[in-house]
Amino acid sequence: MPKHVVFDVVGTCVSYSAFFTSIQKVLGPRLLAHNITPKLFGFAWMESSEREFTYLSISSRYKPYKQVFSTMFYRILWMSGIDNPRAFATDAERDEMVRSYSDLELREGVKETFAALREAGFTVWCLTTGDVERVHGYFTRGGVDFPIENFRSCDGLGVAKPALAAYKPLYESFGEEEKWFAAAHYWDVSAAKIVGFKGAYCSVYEKEDCKELFDVDMDVMADTLPEMAQKIIEASK
Repeated sequence: MPKHVVFDVVGTCVSYSAFFTSIQKVLGPRLLAHNITPKLFGFAWMESSEREFTYLSISSRYKPYKQVFSTMFYRILWMSGIDNPRAFATDAERDEMVRSYSDLELREGVKETFAALREAGFTVWCLTTGDVERVHGYFTRGGVDFPIENFRSCDGLGVAKPALAAYKPLYESFGEEEKWFAAAHYWDVSAAKIVGFKGAYCSVYEKEDCKELFDVDMDVMADTLPEMAQKIIEASK
């Protein structure tokens, strides 16, 4: 029977390190003068943007994540304790940091992970909420061959993960074949499992899975992507 494994991309296959480095370069000393670390600011900016992005999506007012992300910048400065955000930073500085999202780099072991799964008979797919050109570019620049026809985005559907409708088209396209979903976000894999995927979770990003929040157990859990691939292969035998 054919076998499929669908990967989330940003946060799972791709690290946020380049984004945090950009914040350090552009605003680091100014943020630290207010006792705000660049990494914590970057995390707050991303997570708050994800929330607004999701709220817009579930209220039928979908906006692309990049638009939401850019718009949220000054609000997060304010919430971080900066009294006059628009005097603290400029649009050009914001745009430079937003652009750094296109410079994100693949995590260690991605190439080996995909190779092991393909050798074991899996077809590897990616499902992202971002735009395909930008997200597929991470693999191209990282020297990992990934066929564009195996890339899917729910951006064109006007729906964002973890809405179950984001996973269903790809899930249903596989029919009765074996199908896995793999990610470094527990919320992501747990939603895919509700749709029907087998779930593989990697703790490389979140460290703490907080699985008691989600009421869904994983079929596979691992600390690295290559380890997760091997456990998927073993579990499918």
